[in-house]
Amino acid sequence: MNERQLRILRELGELGSVTAVAEALLMTPSAVSQQLRLLQRSITVPLTEREGRRLVLTDAGQALAAVAIEVATALARARHVIDDFIDQPDAEVGVAAFHSAASAFFPLLIRWRAATPGCPRLSLADEDVARDVFPRLTRDYDLVLAHHLDHEPPWPDTVSSITLLREPLDIAMPADHPLAAKQHVTPHDVADQPWITVHDGFPLMSTVDAIAAAANRRLDIVHRINEFAVVAETVAAGGGLALMPRWTTRPHPAVVLRPLRGVHARRHIDVLHRPERMARRAVRMTFGELRRAAVTIKNRDTVEV
Repeated sequence: MNERQLRILRELGELGSVTAVAEALLMTPSAVSQQLRLLQRSITVPLTEREGRRLVLTDAGQALAAVAIEVATALARARHVIDDFIDQPDAEVGVAAFHSAASAFFPLLIRWRAATPGCPRLSLADEDVARDVFPRLTRDYDLVLAHHLDHEPPWPDTVSSITLLREPLDIAMPADHPLAAKQHVTPHDVADQPWITVHDGFPLMSTVDAIAAAANRRLDIVHRINEFAVVAETVAAGGGLALMPRWTTRPHPAVVLRPLRGVHARRHIDVLHRPERMARRAVRMTFGELRRAAVTIKNRDTVEV
């Protein structure tokens, strides 16, 4: 039973003929008859009957036609509510991000919100999870900032993804480390150093493995830390070298970053979302601001952190 079928039933009760209903609704008589047959299949009692050459409503048909106006009104009200929900610029938008992206993007989003009257109400959350968990977060958030490496498989078809940044991964070391005098470093330069890495299952770990493979030796991993602010403090204290993203980590006065040659070290920062979420104006506005924020983050001068 759909809105068109109920409207046909209502018009038939008022106009009394299929031809008149077809003219009123800009349909062909055969199309009207087909819709009546489809409606009848879902109802256990007859809705129409022949009265001479005319097709008229039975008592059951008249009863259903009587409530058709209420149904049509409710559907129109529902469409109006949905339209308002979709087009509301200051609706709430949930944004989740892994830690380093959150530290870079969230302040820019908050400043945009404070400076822009009528923009979306933001609900921000940090979600530092393994790569395969990010798509699931789109059930709970409108936009999810996730990361993956170049060589990793694409995100599943259940979510849409758009890349905000392709961020280089550099080697972090104490500012007074002997390697800090180099403009760039190679896997052989860093392979004999103690290392600080992320936990297994997180994207950067495969690049660490690639460094070991390029140097043809196993790295000495002494610390496992996911949070880059903690990594920076540990590097500064002499705890080892680490891979760190170039643009989304906060500067540390005692740490420098050096580009890595010989291994492709880069990560993508993507926005994941369910396709239907982008129908909302507030979500589109927030996504647009994320893209502008990505340009700002990329243009920061963070050669030495």
